[in-house]
Amino acid sequence: MAVRHQVIFYPVGNGDTSQIILNNGRRILMDYRHQQKGEDPSSPVIDLKARLRKELQDAEQDYFDVVAFTHADDDHISGSTEFFELQHAKRYQGGGRIKIRELWVPAAMLLETADNAHQSEEFVILRQEARHRLLEGKDILVFSKPQSLIDWLIPKLKERGESEAARDHLFIDAGTITPSFSLGQDGIEFFCHSPFIKHCDEGDIIRNSASLIFNIRFDADGNRYDYLAIGDAEWCDLEEIVSITRYHKNEDRLIWDLFNIPHHCSYKALSDEKGEQETEPKPLVKELLEMGNSDAYEVSSSRPIVNNKEGREQIQPPHIQARKAYERYLKSINGRKFLVAMEEPNANKPEPLVFEITSGGITWKRSGALGAPAIVTSTPPRAG
Repeated sequence: MAVRHQVIFYPVGNGDTSQIILNNGRRILMDYRHQQKGEDPSSPVIDLKARLRKELQDAEQDYFDVVAFTHADDDHISGSTEFFELQHAKRYQGGGRIKIRELWVPAAMLLETADNAHQSEEFVILRQEARHRLLEGKDILVFSKPQSLIDWLIPKLKERGESEAARDHLFIDAGTITPSFSLGQDGIEFFCHSPFIKHCDEGDIIRNSASLIFNIRFDADGNRYDYLAIGDAEWCDLEEIVSITRYHKNEDRLIWDLFNIPHHCSYKALSDEKGEQETEPKPLVKELLEMGNSDAYEVSSSRPIVNNKEGREQIQPPHIQARKAYERYLKSINGRKFLVAMEEPNANKPEPLVFEITSGGITWKRSGALGAPAIVTSTPPRAG
């Protein structure tokens, strides 16, 4: 039977939740943002909790193989401590909570030390969960191994009578592939672009810069396609990734067929200047945009992006000036379409954006406002 993977982006407003469902049934959830207003049927924001629970029930399982929190901002973790089962305390267990077989977090998520009054309650709980799993030595991967985290970890390992290297297998460095999946067995691999050690060891932690960024490579019957999952990076982070990736001769990890627009289509992922009509990307960001393959897609996990006076002048993302830049470069590479999670099939009642990955390429399963879904198909495949 032909291989078919899926990537799904959920309409959660200016926030991120996406899911990868592999041909073999394994599921990777990236970020989680549930809003109570989504439980109101009249709200355009999806009832994420109900949607994911129903999808799992249909698959006859009560867990995700991986839940990856790219960073700890509220628009990436909201509602997570009520939805997921957490191992560090019984109060977060049972009651139909969804299990996390393996938790992926950036090192920054374990290190931020502001007191509870200056952090969201959910972040503090998730930090405790990540620390617990790391100390227990199971069901977690931590991305980056800064010295500040090692300084915290080693005394605790000594108290447990364990060696300083006892948790080394749970750390993933930038520029490496996670051991949890393989192209041969699962049809997918995760190449870590970020975070770097310096994101935690050089002064204050900036969550967006210290967040998880992946090249996600799919294999479908011998044909390979690449998804850049970027999160909330800014232009300086992207330029550094391009530069370092090229230096290490991993330039193929910058090529993309599916591109998750950073930070809800903020101009700051392109430049420090918004521009009056259109943002002009910094040089290496421009080169990254030009590395997309023909028939590629761009996805903005954001509110609708309007082209009017209010849209041009608003401070918070999404920014129409950034959208115009992304669309222009997508057109220059003969890309397929720029999509906004809160716009399809319409802004009043958006549905999840579903992409299928097969030997024939990446296809967007377009949901019509009425009638059955249509399929927007890519051109013939690229051999692996």
